[in-house]
Amino acid sequence: MSRRLADVARKVGVSEATVSRVLNNKPGVSETTRRTVLTALDVLGYERPTKLRGERARLVGLVMPELQNPIFPAFAEVISGGLAQNGYTPVLCTQTAGGISESDYVELLLHQQVSGVIFVGGAYAQADTSHEHYERLRELDLPTVLVNAPVPDLDFATVSCDDGVSMEQAFSHLTQLGHTEIGILLGPTDHMPSRRKLDAAQRVSKAAGLSLPENRVVHSLYSLEAGQAAAARLLREGVTAMVCASDPMALGAVRAVRRAGLRVPEDISVIGFDDSALMNCVEPPLTTVRQPIESMGRMIVELLMRQMSTGSPLVDELLFAPELVVRASTGRVRTAA
Repeated sequence: MSRRLADVARKVGVSEATVSRVLNNKPGVSETTRRTVLTALDVLGYERPTKLRGERARLVGLVMPELQNPIFPAFAEVISGGLAQNGYTPVLCTQTAGGISESDYVELLLHQQVSGVIFVGGAYAQADTSHEHYERLRELDLPTVLVNAPVPDLDFATVSCDDGVSMEQAFSHLTQLGHTEIGILLGPTDHMPSRRKLDAAQRVSKAAGLSLPENRVVHSLYSLEAGQAAAARLLREGVTAMVCASDPMALGAVRAVRRAGLRVPEDISVIGFDDSALMNCVEPPLTTVRQPIESMGRMIVELLMRQMSTGSPLVDELLFAPELVVRASTGRVRTAA
């Protein structure tokens, strides 16, 4: 008990006597200090006293598939800042190969009595994956927000970047540069954002009088190495331009072009997706479709706070318009000599 008091007091910056008064539900402590002490108790992994367990912790689970792709730390920074401004502490949960599963994270967060959960990428976007842990959140009416394209029938508040518009912008840019042999690199076949991008690419190609045969559509993981392997396949199909579903995939595509003895953009144009940090510093600077992370992040927090204050679930999907950022990785199609 004394160690718990000392740890929490050190974390919050108050006396052990103040912590003791909070844990014993005694008067003489401000509401702000009481909430801060209880949050520190949860963060440090100590159980609340029985009489205080009915209250939800001022913690919010922030579940992400990984942190290697720069887009996820960028979202985490914006969302964490918004939560802190509202008096909540994020609990970051990231998945690793062979590590804790998303459903296990949900159970851990429920055990900590979090006030809500935000998922930035996860099983909700994959059609062929179990969604039982989301149904559990729904049954408990726990405030929840998803980021980007859930599968049908998962009725949660959702904030998404408009995948259809992103493909329209990318294809319009390339066709204006004279490209007709365009390939696309997407995520797994059951991934809803990738399905939306593919539907849009097929629609835009048809409207422009272009063909998009199956051999110019490659599905892979969202990594530089996977992007490189997928791009090598597209190069064998004779494409002059590639639209990639993430910036790391696009960087892999640039590497594949160079390994093939070709140049970007003189021989092959490459477009990424996200406008991750430092994409203007790579060589060549990457043309990419920018997700509006700041405005999306603010809306994610607002939707969660609204659910907490009203107690009623929200099921709408809010679509945010992306922005094409033109840099040096795209150029006019090379004409035959």
